[in-house]
Amino acid sequence: MSLRQRLAQLVGWLQEPQKVARFQRLCGVEATQSRSAAAAVDPREDEEKAEAPLAGDSRRRERQPGTSGGPQPPRSDRNQCPAKRGGGGGGGGGGGAPNGMGNGLATELGPASPRRAGALRRNSLTGEEGQPAHVSNWPLYYLFCFGTELGNELFYILFFPFWFWNLDPLVGRRLVAIWVLVMYLGQCTKDIFRWPRPASPPVVKLEVFYNSEYSMPSTHAMSGTAIPISMILLTYGRWQYPLIYGLILVPCWCSLVCLSRIYMGMHSILDIIAGFLYTILILAIFYPFVDLIDNFNQTHKYAPLIIIGLHLALGIFSFTLDTWSTSRGDTAEILGSGAGIACGSHVIYNVGLILDPSLDILPLAMPPITMTLFGKAILRILIGMAFVLIVRDMMKKITIPLACKIFSIPCDDVRRARQHMEVELPYRYITYGMVGFSITFLIPYIFFFIGIS
Repeated sequence: MSLRQRLAQLVGWLQEPQKVARFQRLCGVEATQSRSAAAAVDPREDEEKAEAPLAGDSRRRERQPGTSGGPQPPRSDRNQCPAKRGGGGGGGGGGGAPNGMGNGLATELGPASPRRAGALRRNSLTGEEGQPAHVSNWPLYYLFCFGTELGNELFYILFFPFWFWNLDPLVGRRLVAIWVLVMYLGQCTKDIFRWPRPASPPVVKLEVFYNSEYSMPSTHAMSGTAIPISMILLTYGRWQYPLIYGLILVPCWCSLVCLSRIYMGMHSILDIIAGFLYTILILAIFYPFVDLIDNFNQTHKYAPLIIIGLHLALGIFSFTLDTWSTSRGDTAEILGSGAGIACGSHVIYNVGLILDPSLDILPLAMPPITMTLFGKAILRILIGMAFVLIVRDMMKKITIPLACKIFSIPCDDVRRARQHMEVELPYRYITYGMVGFSITFLIPYIFFFIGIS
């Protein structure tokens, strides 16, 4: 057997959904009996569906593999369980939801069991919910729920502002720059490879929020690798702390996020390994330029125009890679946030509101934790997050109807309207661009005005 054949065999082995299902069973997650029985009603039905090409998307038909079980698009019926017949709920009529998640399962499964777990969140595109499952190890369930949230919007919208408002704006700016690049490349790579999520069954899908996206590589794994490693690279030598803390943090953070995605049934082992290695490669190439980019963003006269134009061009390019999925909006949100934070950093530097400490006083020592320091930190978080939520809601109410009006797109159904690039790109880009600008300029200015900066 040649080396190429061995590698292909290894890739196929790491991509098998049975490996994911085995890990889930090891951690105490099993499909409900009703679900298993429904999947066994007519096993040939899925096989017949899997042979049928997708209609209306020539790019996907060209990549449609044969019956050998190669990578299928996320909306392929090979990854679907038999759906409930008739006019059941959910966004697909009589067909199954993408990647094996059917709507209305809770009504089929009878009364709730104290040992049964449902979905963490609905899929924002289809409205589908995750598969109820029997969980016998609840500590692991909550641990991996926490791990998967370390790669979701709620974490980002708390984590990055905390760095800007309470810790170190310089580290915050550079963390965001690295995060934007890593996530953008990860999302675009998904749309180039177009590999599906692990098939269900046998996998139990506890989360389907990103189920309409492709699988390879795992952007959760990429984020969970890039953030802790970058934190250590950016802070060690700038702040005084034992290196052993960082050496403990990186593997714990990274492994928790990576394993949580397998536990949730959203990624294969191959997706996780690829995401981890891809991130290491990106950091090795990009990290030496972070200081140069940060200085350019703050000091160059035309930096805001270049930042906005570059991020907008990258967003338009990503929207051309494939048809609609939730990754389109996520990509625009990431780019908008990065552009807004970079522009806010430029403005706040030029008005002299917040200046980075001189290199002569490095490394910085951790200040003693006092009630005053703690109280101000909490107050900044509460006031800042309230302002962020207000800005986000205001911009959402303005941008979606405005984009629909400009491009003559009906906005009676907001979810359907947002599936148009002309609506989703400006909505996400402008809204989260303003959120990022608020985090780095408007909110720190408010803190300075009321005396809690």
